[in-house]
Amino acid sequence: MSMVWTDTLDIAIELYEVHPDVDPRMVRFTDLMEWVMALPDFNDDPKRCGEKVLEAIQTAWIDELD
Repeated sequence: MSMVWTDTLDIAIELYEVHPDVDPRMVRFTDLMEWVMALPDFNDDPKRCGEKVLEAIQTAWIDELD
């Protein structure tokens, strides 16, 4: 299944699995964007990403911790 920027929950789950020891509140958006694009199931244009998308991914990742 291919993920795109709007698949925030799926991306957050994958990030949680790939980076289990990382506090998502401490991740810079530049790093977050790179990590998302490095996910094996991710396939979307980096130009479609913006601050609001990264905030949504970060929020979903924080929710995964709870």
